[in-house]
Amino acid sequence: MPTIIEHRIPTPKSGPYILALGPDGNIWFCESTGNKIGRLSQQDGSFTEFEVPTPSSRPVGMIAGVDGNMWFTEYSGHKIGRITPDGEITEFTLPTPNAGPNGIILGPDGNLWFSEHDAGKIAKITPSGVVTEYKDGLSADSKPLALSVLGDDLWFSDAGGHRVGKITLQGKVSEYSTVSPNSGPRSLITGPDGNIWFVESSVSAIGRVTPKGVVSEFKLRHPNASPRGVVSANGDLWFTQNFINSIGRMSLEGKMLEEYELPTANSGPRAALAIPGGRIFFSEHDAGQIGELIL
Repeated sequence: MPTIIEHRIPTPKSGPYILALGPDGNIWFCESTGNKIGRLSQQDGSFTEFEVPTPSSRPVGMIAGVDGNMWFTEYSGHKIGRITPDGEITEFTLPTPNAGPNGIILGPDGNLWFSEHDAGKIAKITPSGVVTEYKDGLSADSKPLALSVLGDDLWFSDAGGHRVGKITLQGKVSEYSTVSPNSGPRSLITGPDGNIWFVESSVSAIGRVTPKGVVSEFKLRHPNASPRGVVSANGDLWFTQNFINSIGRMSLEGKMLEEYELPTANSGPRAALAIPGGRIFFSEHDAGQIGELIL
C-alpha cells in the first residue's frame, strides 16, 4: 500500500499546478493563483518561493531546460518565464497578444515547446529567447494544452477540438479525434509502451494513441472522476482524480487497478510528476499543498 505525504505551501491559496524535477534534484512548481514559482526540497521538505515579476500572470506550465534553468508559462501574462536555480527570473513576451501559453516541454531539439491555448497555436522558444509560432495544420477550434515527446515529434492535447495532435520539429501537424466526443483531453505523457496516454477529464476516461494515430479509450470506475494529471511509474499509469479526491492506477492494458483516497478532503489534485525511486508528486490545487505518493 503506497504511503501518501502532504506538504503545505507557505503562501495561502497558492493554487499549485504543474510540477517538474529540476537539475538541482528539487521539485519545482507553479503557483497559479499565488503568482509565484515554488521549490520543494527533497532533502528536508522545505519550501522556497519566488515572486513572478508580472502581476497576476498565472504561471501554469513548468519544465527544466538544457541550460540548467527552469522554464514556465504565464497563462494570463502571455509570457514565457525562465528562472535560475538562485531564483532570478527573466520574462519573454510572446509575439501573439493574448496567446494564453499553457503546457511546456523540452523538445528533442533542445528548445522549449509550449502550447498557446487561447491563440490555438504550438510554439517554441530557444534558450536565448527567440520564439517561433505554428498555426498551419491546427483546426480553427484548437485549444492545445499539454505536450509530450515521442521520438523526434511532439504530441499535444487539444481541449477545444477534443483531439490529440502531433507536430514535427518542422511544424507539420497531424490531428486525431478522441473516441468520445467532448472528451476534454488534458495532461498527456509518453508511456513505457511507446504510446501516448492522456486523460479525458470531461468523460472520466484515459485515452491512448499509437504513433500511427490509432486512438483507444478506457473508462474509469467513477463517471465524475475528472482525471487531470497522468504519469507512468512501476509499469503502470497513475493519475489524479480531481472530483473524487484520489489517485488512480491503471495497467498499460487499460485495466483499472486501484484508487487511493487523499488525506485532505477536497484537495483538488491536478498535475502529477513521477521521479526515480518510486515517488510520485502531485499538486493539490485547492488545498495549497504538494502531495507525495511513495510506492
